[in-house]
Amino acid sequence: MKLAVVGGGSTYTPELIDGFARLRDTLPISELVLIDPAADRLELVGGLARRIFARQGHPGTITTTSDLDAGVADADAVLLQLRVGGQAARQQDETWPLECGCVGQETTGAGGLAKALRTVPVVLDIAERVRRTNPNAWIIDFTNPVGIVTRALLRAGHKAVGLCNVAITLQRQFASLLDVPPGELHLDHVGLNHLTWELGVRRGGPDGEDLLPRLLAEHGDAVAADLRLPRAVLDRLGVVPSYYLKYFYTHDEVVRELGEKPSRAAEVAAMERELLAMYGDPALDEKPALLAQRGGAFYSEAAVDLAAALLGDGGSPVQVVNTLNNGTLPFLADDAVIEVQARVDRSGPVPLAVPRLDPLYAGLIAHVTAYEDLALDAALRGGRERVAKALLAHPLVGQFDLAEGLTDRLLAHNKEHLAWA
Repeated sequence: MKLAVVGGGSTYTPELIDGFARLRDTLPISELVLIDPAADRLELVGGLARRIFARQGHPGTITTTSDLDAGVADADAVLLQLRVGGQAARQQDETWPLECGCVGQETTGAGGLAKALRTVPVVLDIAERVRRTNPNAWIIDFTNPVGIVTRALLRAGHKAVGLCNVAITLQRQFASLLDVPPGELHLDHVGLNHLTWELGVRRGGPDGEDLLPRLLAEHGDAVAADLRLPRAVLDRLGVVPSYYLKYFYTHDEVVRELGEKPSRAAEVAAMERELLAMYGDPALDEKPALLAQRGGAFYSEAAVDLAAALLGDGGSPVQVVNTLNNGTLPFLADDAVIEVQARVDRSGPVPLAVPRLDPLYAGLIAHVTAYEDLALDAALRGGRERVAKALLAHPLVGQFDLAEGLTDRLLAHNKEHLAWA
């Protein structure tokens, strides 16, 4: 089995490699290709990747290349984990929206739109090249904003599934608090990428005992602290929102906090420099502890599970993925991309049935989906007018003057990445 990772020079990659090595019985990879235009980073990451495989006795080979077409040729699956513009672009996404009193974040709000505009055309070009060399390959997208990027891929007819680590991270946290093996917990996870709620925490499968009331009663303070949300929010909802909901439920407070400290991008950039120095040590043959602070917790396990199920060699039968709605949420169009539990096999994901959602959640999902419609249109066709409409539609913007000011800043900071700007 051959897998290719586009963006293989990412400092995330050793997390992925560690999962491939530990879970080789689930996903028996014979060849892994790391693809990245940054040759210097790729050499460091590739060297560590080979040492991790060797330490754990993995028989597969790891190669590196800057040639996308050669790297994806004959791959059974291609995993996308790229960042157009690097941490410098992320730094901008997290700062200029604050000038307008809006949250600065790389996947949510105006910063998230900027990332989508930069990313969608690049991902679609990569996907077309994958299709030319191997039309049967699955594309697994971990590139943010996952929902919009996955929708672009599916609209273009690609065999694509979106992946996020929010659900598996929450599953592991809940399992630890409840003292239950993680594999026994099934989350009633529903919404859009980075806009989800856990409506149930079931033991033993989709129809198992719901442990959510016990989780909130016994560990509500700990859960709220992890989410950086007031405990009162959980008490009012009676469910567990994603930690990305803090940008909606406590927007103004988050904006104040972001304006008082260094950006997350600055923190990550410093961390990446330290990690790359570590990766260059020929004695290092395991992922360093510092990598856990980089983000993407449990990403490797989710990726292994999904790839194994799609390629028919294993994996859990039910997983959280980003895929077409197709009637799952009746208030959305069929071609909307939602993030829910789905049965996954070689033919792809099929969402499980979702109970009728409370308007508190359905309303916000519908609102953000409308924004994503306009965001994707702007990413595909360009134009200031389309960008401004997308921002006006976003629930964290929604005012004409604010949308206009954000549009001007977005375009000024992203001209080098937008051919039409």
